[in-house]
Order: sequence, then C-alpha cells, then structure tokens
Amino acid sequence: MNTISASGIEVPSVQVPDYPMPRAAGCPFDPPPALRTLQAEAPISRVRLWDGSTPWLVARYEDVRALLSDPRISSESTHPHYPHQSPAAKERRTQSRTFITMDDPEHARLRRMVTAAFSIRQVEAMRPAIQKIVDDLIDVMLAEPKPVDLVQAFALPVPSLVICALLGVPYTDHDFFQANSRILVKRTTTPAQARAATQQLVDYLDRLIGDKLAHPADDLLSTLAGRVRDGELSRREAANMGMLLLIAGHETTANMIALGTLALLRHPDQLTRLRASEDPKAVASAVEELLRYLTIVHGGRRRVALADIEIRGVTIHAGEGVVLANDIGNRDPAAFPDADRLDVGRNPRHHVAFGFGVHQCLGQPLARVELQVVYGTLYRRIPTLRLAVALDRIPFKHDGTVYGVYELPITW
Repeated sequence: MNTISASGIEVPSVQVPDYPMPRAAGCPFDPPPALRTLQAEAPISRVRLWDGSTPWLVARYEDVRALLSDPRISSESTHPHYPHQSPAAKERRTQSRTFITMDDPEHARLRRMVTAAFSIRQVEAMRPAIQKIVDDLIDVMLAEPKPVDLVQAFALPVPSLVICALLGVPYTDHDFFQANSRILVKRTTTPAQARAATQQLVDYLDRLIGDKLAHPADDLLSTLAGRVRDGELSRREAANMGMLLLIAGHETTANMIALGTLALLRHPDQLTRLRASEDPKAVASAVEELLRYLTIVHGGRRRVALADIEIRGVTIHAGEGVVLANDIGNRDPAAFPDADRLDVGRNPRHHVAFGFGVHQCLGQPLARVELQVVYGTLYRRIPTLRLAVALDRIPFKHDGTVYGVYELPITW
C-alpha cells in the first residue's frame, strides 16, 4: 500500500517509520536504536510525523552539518510543508513568529538586534554573577532536608535567575512563565493549550515592554523597547522576541544541568575525572562532551528544501520537509570515535547540539558559561552527591521537545 506525502510524492507506507522514535528501555541517554539503524543503513530516508506527512530524515553528522549551512534549506515555518514537531508547535509558530523560524534577510535583521547581549565578551562579564547564583543555591540546598529535587531546587532556578537578570524580567514571576513554558515544550500539548499559553506569555512580555518604554533600564527588554520607540520593531514583534529568549533561556539549560548531572552520576569514573580537575579548559571540554552525548534538542532541526538537493544518491525535491537529526548526528562514529561512550576528556567542540550555520543557537555562549560554572562547582561543593532513588523511578521527558527529567531526587 502506498501513501502520498505532503509534497505529492508516492511513498511505500511499510517503509516509512514513525518519528520521533522510542528510546530503548534502560538506555535513557542514548538516541533511539532505530535512528542508529537508519544512520548505518539508510542515512537519507523518509519518516512519518504526527500529521501523516513524510519528510526526509538526515542521520549522519556530515550531512546534518552540511545541510544546516545550505542556503537551499529554509527555516521558514509558514511554508506549507514545514515539518512541525507537534500540533502545539505548529500552533505556537503560527501565533508567535520569531527569527528562529525565518530566513534571511528578515532573520538576520531581527537577530542582530539581540546578538550583542549574547556575545562571548558580554557573557564572560556575567560569570561572577552566575557563580554567585550557583553558590547561593547550593548553600540553600545544603541547608534543606534531604532528599532534594535537583530540578526544582537548582537546575531550574539557575538559568531562570540568569535570563531574568539579562532580560529585565522579575524573577518573582518565575512560577507563571515556567508553567506556561512547560506547556509549550511538550509534544502532548493540544493546540488550544498552546494557544492559551502563548497568548499569556506574549501579553506578559508586552506589558513588560510597555514598562520599559516608560522606564528604560540596563537590560535586554529595554533594548527591544528602544527598537520599538525607533520604529524598527512593533510591540508584538518585541514581545514575541522576548518570549522566545525567556523560554529558550531557561528550558534548555535547566534540562542540561539535571540530565548532565544524572549522566555523570551514572558514569562515576567520568564524574571523578571532572571533579578532580582544576583546569577551566578541562571543565569546558566536559561541557562540550555532555552537550554532544545528551543532545537534549532531540526532535531534529526542522527545515524545508527550497530547491532540489541531491545527497548520497537521494534527491530531496524543492518543497519537501527535512528533519536534521542532530542527536544521532552527534553519535556518528565517523565524526566522534567511540561515539556512544561518555568521555569528559574529549573535546568535541564540532558537535551540532547548538545547530550549525546562520541559525545556530544565539544563546550558546551563555549556556556554555552557565554549564561550566555549574559542572565546575556543584560536584566539588557536594562531593558525596548521589541519587536518592533508583534510575527506573526517575521520570524522563520522553514527551518533550527538549529532553530531560521532570524530577531528580538527590542526597549526599
């Protein structure tokens, strides 16, 4: 039996697996085994998404990286064959467009407005403040009864406090924006739920932009408000951009802190190596390895072909959706020897956890510094840190567009 893909191409149904694919039981840190099979045997192949569409999935590192920087590949989410991650993601992208799902020149114009705040120089200047946030939260944790949920006590507050300070968002509102963010990053969220959460966040950011117009401060929302005042942005565009930065600024790093800690606790030899090192470069390399090994943006980078592209003997036709599977790409043995082994001594800076090309993650310098401070501090401050429950009792975010854990009970 055949089916017709979104682009009008007839595809044998029996050969098209559903995507995303399940991870193997007992292997929460590894990509799905079916992805490994595709990488080895059919690295350019079709998969079936939630809406029945059958975009191409690209599974090898070399191809993922090449296509992420190919101008014939579009990030434009309004394209009719854009491979949305879920009904909720489609609703959110329709309701609140931001530069990450736009092409140049509009992408570049909007992104340039906030690039300076995430420059390496600016982020490094924040390192002492980030260090204080981390130390203060550890002090509070150590004073609390055990066990402690590392997610709520530490992993979520660290990046939330940092991004709030950078943007000029009151941290006292964290329960509100974290709750709505959680709704938006779940694949099981309905379009109605996504619409409501998006509207609440956009309205909230719009009010803050209004406050910054009246009372500007030294923060990024004030910078965006200045762009509104100068006629370079509408208030809706500024609010959309603020929402993007607020969600991305805490969700991804929070999941990396918790999941990275769990991975290290399950690999005690690697945790010992990291804890014993006093070399900041060694800590930075460990951060890169954990980013590669875990690749928490585990649903692939979503794109649409603007022209016919031939790759490995397969033609991706103009108008067809493409999923660039950076999680299995980061486990490609052709790019990373012994790729399924966590090795904090390797320096895999060429990984694609942050994407690649013009759309690579704007906030990666900030995420790197936050993770360097966390991974370089937490395990030294609490050298006897350990899990308080068995691994099979830890709830993983299999239903999330960003992978991680919902809770991480720890003790010491």
